[in-house]
Formats: sequence, structure tokens, C-alpha cells
Amino acid sequence: MPLDEMAPHPDLERILKSLTLEEKIGLLSGQTFSATASYPEKNVPSIKTADGPNGVRAPATSPNVRSACFPAACCLAATFDVDLARRFGRALAEEARQKGANCILGPTVCIHRHPLGGRNFESFSEDPFLSGKMASQVIQGLQERGVAATIKHFVANEQETCRTSVDESISERALREIYLRPFEIAIKEANPWAVMTAYNLVNGTHCDSHKFLLRDILRGCWGWDGLVMSDWGGTNSVADALNAGLDLEMPGPPKVRKLAAVKEAIGRGELSEDVIDDRARTVLRLALKLEAVAENNPCSSDGEKPEHNELIRQCGAYGMVLLKNEEGILPLSKAKVKGKRIALIGYAQNALAHGGGSASVNAYYKITPEEGLHAALGNDVEFSYAKGAHRERLLTPLSSNEFTGRVVGADGAPGFTLSIFEPGSENATITRHGHISSVYSPLGSNESYKKIIELVGYFTPTETGEHYIACSGLGPTRVYVDQELIFEQDKNTADPMGSLFDAAPEPEVRHSFTAGKTYQIRLRSEPPLNIGLEILEGRSGARLGFSPVSVHDADLQGEAVRVAREADYALIFTGHDAQWETEGQDQASFCLPHHQNELVTAVAAVNKNVVVINSTGVAIAMPWLDDVKGLIQAWFPGQESGNSIADIVTGAINPEGRLPVSFPRNIEDAPAHGNFPGEYIDGELKVKYLEGVFVGYRHYDRLPRQKVNFPFGHGLSYTTFAFGDLKIQNVQNESFDAVIDVTNNGPVFGGVLIQLYVGKVQATREHPIKTLAAFQKVRLEKGQKKTVNVCIAMRDFAFFDEKQQKWTLQEGEYEVSLGMSSMDIVSSTRFSVIRTLWDP
Repeated sequence: MPLDEMAPHPDLERILKSLTLEEKIGLLSGQTFSATASYPEKNVPSIKTADGPNGVRAPATSPNVRSACFPAACCLAATFDVDLARRFGRALAEEARQKGANCILGPTVCIHRHPLGGRNFESFSEDPFLSGKMASQVIQGLQERGVAATIKHFVANEQETCRTSVDESISERALREIYLRPFEIAIKEANPWAVMTAYNLVNGTHCDSHKFLLRDILRGCWGWDGLVMSDWGGTNSVADALNAGLDLEMPGPPKVRKLAAVKEAIGRGELSEDVIDDRARTVLRLALKLEAVAENNPCSSDGEKPEHNELIRQCGAYGMVLLKNEEGILPLSKAKVKGKRIALIGYAQNALAHGGGSASVNAYYKITPEEGLHAALGNDVEFSYAKGAHRERLLTPLSSNEFTGRVVGADGAPGFTLSIFEPGSENATITRHGHISSVYSPLGSNESYKKIIELVGYFTPTETGEHYIACSGLGPTRVYVDQELIFEQDKNTADPMGSLFDAAPEPEVRHSFTAGKTYQIRLRSEPPLNIGLEILEGRSGARLGFSPVSVHDADLQGEAVRVAREADYALIFTGHDAQWETEGQDQASFCLPHHQNELVTAVAAVNKNVVVINSTGVAIAMPWLDDVKGLIQAWFPGQESGNSIADIVTGAINPEGRLPVSFPRNIEDAPAHGNFPGEYIDGELKVKYLEGVFVGYRHYDRLPRQKVNFPFGHGLSYTTFAFGDLKIQNVQNESFDAVIDVTNNGPVFGGVLIQLYVGKVQATREHPIKTLAAFQKVRLEKGQKKTVNVCIAMRDFAFFDEKQQKWTLQEGEYEVSLGMSSMDIVSSTRFSVIRTLWDP
């Protein structure tokens, strides 16, 4: 029997009736940071969650647990391959069960509303149809293997700036057609067992207590009956959220749903015990279901799985998009580059495998581009390397390494000694040696809650001279070198969300060290009080960054130019690391950080054969675009990053990825420009979604072509494809078939995307010119021809009529277009429809 069709546990109601009111209330919030309450004596198991958009971060942020790092959702979306998405979900489920987690916090399906969205990489696309279809398959893959999917963030979490308090004004039509639509598709097709609410407010109400979203749409219109949980720290009320349908406050122990607060709400008549029963029943139903699945489907042992590594490598490569290939500079096959010199510049020695925040993973390993290319091209090529630009947003944490020096703790072993103190006491309650670096995360443990933390290390530098030291703490924090105070932050951090994800600005100081001499470095931080972010309230955490001045201030660009001048080809690796593109902060700029644009321009001035491989989850400015011959958008492709890149660069895999987002030339042309991230009114951030339904290509279709560097759906190949005439068949009230012949008339095997757009022939200002209504990936051997039949549902290009409260397809003539992108139409045909209405 499919897991979604499993009958409710036969003892569900009996167990529920056996629980006291206090125990039922206990089920409505987490017991720990990642798990719900359990009552073994009453046969109530726990739900064990883990972050998991592209890898299992379990338990919480433990540095000792390693997991497979899969490609980010933007990379998966670029494959446009629903079968691959399903395999992705299955593999993620196997990873989760190995780690003891039975509920994955993903996938993320919020829309890429603006290129500066800090968390765009974790979501699929600017297009709700593509997002919903890919999410549906990931969810089905997860739940086929007995792990609950938690689709998130419901709804409209399109920015990180003030994400817990920003109030978004969105029309119902835009909500329905753009922001709710991917949830609707995935929920109706895949029935995720859980939904996570967003932090933000929509039209004046927090999402966790939004009756229209949770009661009227999610459980009303869509008829869904799974578990609704809050984002971590995203519960904003007691009675309102419970009455609206929020089943579970996370994390635990509860901050809002404390036993006394819930009972007081019942006593005041704001809540009924029936509501408590309903919410507890939902939590219990999922907990029992997951336990039954685990008992019937035992998981294999923990550890790396070769088949997962192969899937990650394939998925990463299939998602990479060849944006430019002037004069056929790519692929760089062995035969083509034998005896040549290739300069690897930029982040070639860094695997930009994932973004920051909930999607960051302590990977089993990470293959760098340099490693991948060396393995692919062997000794037939002479490689050189230049860093070209700094990568890190913040100075690297201090730890034992060959470049900065040796660090040992009080026990003489590598690492720091961690001590935890009660305020007012100098006697440590916890002392632990071997702490790997000068960072202490506040998440994943309650050991430092309302405690003082101290990291002490004995540092022996390798270089004499001045060094930069940078620091930030959640609460008041100090840094001492041999008992000398060299840095003090006397208040809470001004950027708690940035601190949470290692992306807060850190003041830098200079201090002189002598090579071979040992210094005591002590980092001491107090717990934050009234920090303004519930999830961090009272949790101590601090970070210290470190770098020799000679390293930090070196002329990296000059070195890169010298290396490039001496090479036949220059491959420049650009992008964002997990500190630049992260949950908790929106992008600082549309331009690449650390003068990477200037680096590309300088290298292109001395080498005519430049290929840029860019690893970001978002569109970026490309002022150097006309100066380079090749360009690959590599996204964040996971732990096999370097191998996936090498597969595309050398032609071992023919690129077939297509852009799931538009790449505008200038940020001023983005649809939400001027309305992102909003404006402060009476001290509160408010944002108006004035672009309505004209998001992504729906907006760019109305602008001149030169406003866009690369349109949605664009992607090149090392082979060529020819298409026959597009035909429409089997037109019915609800659907029709689009039929097209496609032939690979190029030199190698390759994949092509059939992307079909539909729009009314007589365009109007109120509606997009066209919308993506169907897509299918087709792979063909050279010379092979195939007839492709794609079914298109009428409702998938209908619009939401606010007055009638119906999905509406207007009567008239429509055009179906086959595109190589949203702007490059190769074939089209027309058909007529009668007016049709659907309930919401």
C-alpha cells in the first residue's frame, strides 16, 4: 500500500484520549531544538526533524556529523528533470533515516521575486509552475522512502531583510497565481505530510496565525489535512495561532506555548479544549505514521553511499547552464588541450557547494574545480593557479593550519578549550577540549542558554608581523591576547539574523605576533538579553576571525593577470560562498563581491580565451560579458561540485541545463525594483508587491530584449536540435496535447528542453503575454528523432478572478509556443477555447 494511502493508526483516538490536557499541550511544541515531545509510557513517539533542502543537517548543527551535500534547489530546477527530482528526494530520505531523522524541513518553494533575495538559491525558480512540479517530485521521492516532507515557507518568504516582522501587501490574485501556486501544485500532486509557515506577515497578519491562508485555503480550498509547524521561532501568539490551525511550535522548549500560557488562554475562553484536541491529534497522527513506516522499512547503516555520490555528480552537471560559447571554445576536451597551458583563477581551489543557513551542510567531502579538472585532464595539460580575489565575507575562524599556525587547548591537544560558566561565577560548569575553531554556535544545544561561554587557545603563529582579528558575539563579547583586552563589543549584536548565519559585519583590529612564540587567545561572550530575535534569546554565541595582514592585503589580481598572460586558456571561477549568499541576509549587491568583476575584466585584457564559471544561486551583473568567450552558470552543485564542473567543461557530459530564473542586465530592470526590501513606516518594514503577477519573465516579456542578458529557459548545448511544426491535438474541456518532432542533428548525444508557453493572442495589460504551461526533458543520440507528446492542462494558464473567486479561462484564441527560452520562440500554433471556470 502506498504510504500516503496508509490508514490512520488504529490506536490513534485511544492514545489521544489517554493523554491529559497537559500532555496534549506538550505535543503542540517541540521538546528539543529538533524533536517533538514523546510519551513512551503511552505509546507516543517523537517526530525528529532535520534541515534538509539539499542535505541533512542532523542533529541540528553538530560539527561531528557529516552528510551528503546535494545540489541546491536552483541547480535542481535548472535540470527541468522531474525524474531526477524524484531520485533526489529518495536519496535525501535515505540520508535522513540514516541520521535518525524522519521529517525533513524542505523543500523550499518560495519564489525568486528579486535577484537580491538572500535565500533564492534554496528555492527553485521565479516560475510557480516549474517550482511546484519540481517540488512535487522531491516530496514524492522523500515520502516513498518513509520520510515526511515539510514544504516551506507558507507563504511569501521572498526576502530575508526583517523577515520575522516585515508586512507584505499582496493582492489575492498575485497570491493565488504566483506565491501560493507552487504550494498548491505540490500539495495536490504529492500531499506533503507537513507544511512550515513563514515568519513574515501577509496583509497585516503573521503567517502562523493567518486564518485565510491556513484554514480557508490550505485546509479549506485544497482539502489538505497534514501537520502545520512554525518556522523556528516563528510562533507569534497563543490562541490566534492555535485557532488558525498552527499545530506545532518549533523549536522546543516552547517560548510561546508554555503550559501556563495555553491553560490561561483556555480559561479566558480564547481557546477550547476541542481545538487542543484537533491540534494534538494532527501531531500524534504524523508521529504514529512515521513510527509505523520506520518499523516496516528498516534503514541501512550510516555513511557515504556511492550511488548518492553518483547522483549528486550527475544532478550537478545536468543543472549547469552553458550561457555563452563563442567560437566553440568549449568543450576543452583532452585532444583539444593536449600540451596546452590552462590558468585556473579565482575560486578554483574552493568548492562553492552550497549556500548558507539551513542549507549549509557539513559534507562528507567537497571536490574543488581544480581537483575535478586535474582528474579529468590528467597530465596532458599544464595547470597554473592564482587566487585572484578573496572569497570570504568574514575573516576565516582561527584553527590549527599550516598557513596561520598551531592552536592547542589547555590539554595540549589541537583546538580550543571550551568552558561554560554561570553568570557571576568563575567556576566552569562545563569544560570541553578539542573545540575545532574559534566559533561557538548558539544553535543545536541548550548547554549555553543564559550562560557565559569562553574559548581559550594557545596560538603559535608561523609568520611574524601584524595580523587582523575580527569578532562578533550575540551578547557582550571580549577578546584577550595574553590577558590584554584587544577587542570589546559591549552590547548585543546589531545584526542578530546575520550573526545566526555567520554573515554579520565584524569589526577588525590589528595585533602583532612573532613567529614561533606562543600566545593565549581568549574569547569570552555573555548571553544576549532582549536581542529582538526569539530563537536567539539568551543563547550565547561568538565568532573570531583571523588573518595575517600580508595574506589579507596581497595583490591577488596582479598575480592572476600574470598567470593568465602566460596561459593558452584562462578559466575564472567566480561566485558567492555561504557567507555571501545565505539565509538571514539579502544580497549586498547585484555585483559579485571582492572586485571579482574587475578581476574578470583584467584577465580578459591579457588572454583572449577566457571562460567564466560562476557559482551563485542568483542572477548577477556581468559587465564583462562581451569580453569573455565562454560562460557557465554552475549554481551550488553539492559535494561533487568540481567533478560536475569538469564534466561540463571537458564535454564528458553535454550541458543541458536551462535557466529557471531570468538574468537581467541591470538590477533597475528587475520587476520588484523599488519595492524590495520595502520601506520603513512608523518603525516597521512594509513592502508592497506592486508588480502583481508580473514576476520574472512575465515582466521581462514586456521589456525590450536588450534589458535581459539571458532569459528564463535559456541554455546552450554542444549539439544542435531541429524541431518540426508544433501541433495541437485532443482538445478537450480540461486539457489538450501539444505534439512536436525533435531531432538531434548535431555531433553528440544531448538533452533538450521542450518548454511550452501559452498566452492569449490578443494581449492585454492585465495579463502576462504568456506563461509556462508544460515542459519535458528529452535526451537523444546524435541523429535520433523523436515525436514528443505533452499534455497541457487548461487550468495551468488560467488566471484568478478576484471578483468571482474563481480560476478563469477567458473565451478566445490562444497561442501555444515552443521556446528555446521564454524569449526565443521557434514554433507556435493557435487554438480556440470556450470560457471555463474552476473553484479555487
